[in-house]
Amino acid sequence: MAKNDIKVSANVADTLRPTVAGATRPGWNVLRTIAGRITTPLLPDDYLKLANPLWSARELRGKVLEVRRETVDSATLVIKPGWGFTLDYEPGQYIGIGVLLDGRWRWRSYSLTSTPEKSPAGRERTITITVKAMPEGFLSTHLVGGLAPGTVVRLAAPQGNFVLPDPAPASVLFLTAGSGITPVMSMLRTLVRRDQITDIVHVHSAPTESDVMFGEELTAVHRAHPGYTLRLRNTRTEGRLDLTRLDDEVPDWRERQVWACGPEGMLSDAEKVWTAAGIVDNLHLERFAVSRAAPHGAGGTVTFERSGKELKVDGATPLMEAGEAVGLRMPFGCRMGICQSCVVGLVDGHVRDLRTGVEHDPGTRIQTCVSAASGDCVLDI
Repeated sequence: MAKNDIKVSANVADTLRPTVAGATRPGWNVLRTIAGRITTPLLPDDYLKLANPLWSARELRGKVLEVRRETVDSATLVIKPGWGFTLDYEPGQYIGIGVLLDGRWRWRSYSLTSTPEKSPAGRERTITITVKAMPEGFLSTHLVGGLAPGTVVRLAAPQGNFVLPDPAPASVLFLTAGSGITPVMSMLRTLVRRDQITDIVHVHSAPTESDVMFGEELTAVHRAHPGYTLRLRNTRTEGRLDLTRLDDEVPDWRERQVWACGPEGMLSDAEKVWTAAGIVDNLHLERFAVSRAAPHGAGGTVTFERSGKELKVDGATPLMEAGEAVGLRMPFGCRMGICQSCVVGLVDGHVRDLRTGVEHDPGTRIQTCVSAASGDCVLDI
């Protein structure tokens, strides 16, 4: 089976604060308790924030230094991470970013486009994410066009399995489209920095030349490194890439390790082509959204037993979103049904898996990010 390394840029409202590594150790808690008593009525974090808004013992923070336009509808955010954030992430991973809007923390996950190596001496330690504004994406539009430099944001630690090994394989194919180029950009920049450009073919699709993110940089790498071959496809004039005819573009694609990221249709086609060729283990995928089955459930009233809150929802609303809608801090992770971080107990009623349509009975544990009410139900939260 293919290893689908999946992340999400789905709708997210209030979420749990990320935990700083080591903050749960007994010694740390004792120190915070003592400090809390000394500094009452303010908590230690309150004084840390007064000294530096990026210092926090409870959460990861960052300050936006620059919002740099890439295309008409995309921009790169240069972020200075605060205390507790590690720069030893792997190229291809993503982070969560939380922004305070209208009194609520809104979260999304975006691929890192920077390289994991530390900045040279004398330069600030920074990370970058590149965001494409989506018509239905309230937060993405704000990040691209309305986020002011100097804004302090919350961060979630880097994660994800769509990564490039070190050293890189001898021959590589990058297959990207649209904003799917973002995780691969971190990989490519890392390979350039490590002087590991050996034999790489990169096929990237975008509606027009002006829609190509990092266009000038990609062209410069193509010119400077004989081992990197860039093939841009303008889908508005040439049409979408037909993967069943990939031999025309990359004759030796069967011998290459492949990292692919883009629209769901392209990734599904890739799975079929590589499976048919018997080399699906060579294919590494990154998805930005989860595929859901058509809604069949009637919905119902969701009761959150511990909090005493409830909400009537339709059969397509994830239970996680229902909880967040009534002000609960629901446990979360990938929001894709992959990591199991959002699992809670189903006390009563039935819920339906939005991906498969399978119904779950009382007494089972369900993933709230990919489950919806199938009638009235009660959750242990």
